[in-house]
Amino acid sequence: MKEDYDLYNIPLQEEEGDQQDWLTTFADLAMLLLVFFILLYSMSTLDTTKFSETFSSVTHALSGKMEKIATSRITREEAGVLIDQALMRRQIIESQRKVFAEVKTLQTTKGLEGVVSANFEDGVITIRVPGDVMFGSGRVTLSPEGKRLVSQLRDFFIKHPDQTIKILGYTDNTPVSGRGRFKDNWEISAMRAVNVLRMLLQMGLEPSRLTATGLADMNPIYPNTTPAYRAKNRRVEFVLEKRVTGR
Repeated sequence: MKEDYDLYNIPLQEEEGDQQDWLTTFADLAMLLLVFFILLYSMSTLDTTKFSETFSSVTHALSGKMEKIATSRITREEAGVLIDQALMRRQIIESQRKVFAEVKTLQTTKGLEGVVSANFEDGVITIRVPGDVMFGSGRVTLSPEGKRLVSQLRDFFIKHPDQTIKILGYTDNTPVSGRGRFKDNWEISAMRAVNVLRMLLQMGLEPSRLTATGLADMNPIYPNTTPAYRAKNRRVEFVLEKRVTGR
């Protein structure tokens, strides 16, 4: 079979083969850019209509080339999974943002502002209560004020059954006296978290939603250098995350 040669005596058929080789790399890069675009967009403020229109346009533009893209390292199925995960994450964050707005309303309507603080980060809501409000000094049994506060939070938790609740107990770094009934701060923080969990169970919360963990003086929010800072580090946190049920 006779081959055609260009002016530099290079077979044209080989040149065409080289052109086909880079197309796979280009297709892979195009898919990576598409996934990266979706991930970036998912972390921004989402306009569902604009997103749907943009995604449909990109998909339509690539529709004729998807077979070549499917031969690259990231297939259509894998890209679809990444896109679905990004969209679901965006939906969870937006949903949690609405729940957090209700937490802020709860603070003002129930007179908890200045006592209970709340934080929202990456779809996770953290409600923080001073330990000295919940418990007496060196004690693990809820005080009357602590019971009242947990009761108010219970109403909010019942209203949002899609939230898991991690109860975290913290102390400062002051060592426990060896003559006390507790061995160390780990035991105190754990028992405080467990007793809050038990009260919520008695109030009708679903057991599968609740966990309790004692973290002693780990993760201080202030340096343990003054009595005021140590008091802030003694706390109970309720960490809320949206439960994602299987379809």
